[in-house]
Amino acid sequence: MEEAYEPERAQAKKWSVFVESDAVNFFTANKIEKMTIEDGNGNKAKLSRTKDGGIKIDSTSSVIL
Repeated sequence: MEEAYEPERAQAKKWSVFVESDAVNFFTANKIEKMTIEDGNGNKAKLSRTKDGGIKIDSTSSVIL
């Protein structure tokens, strides 16, 4: 069964993919401890380094119906 294309869901997916790839790579490469990003469309993400060296991501996305 094929799913209908929903631009809002595609945008949200693109945001999460960006955060979990490009943003994390930048965060890691520059040895940043905390970083907040937003795209101006209601999507926001906070990245922070955990005590054990991991990366914690808090992300929100906004969908307009």
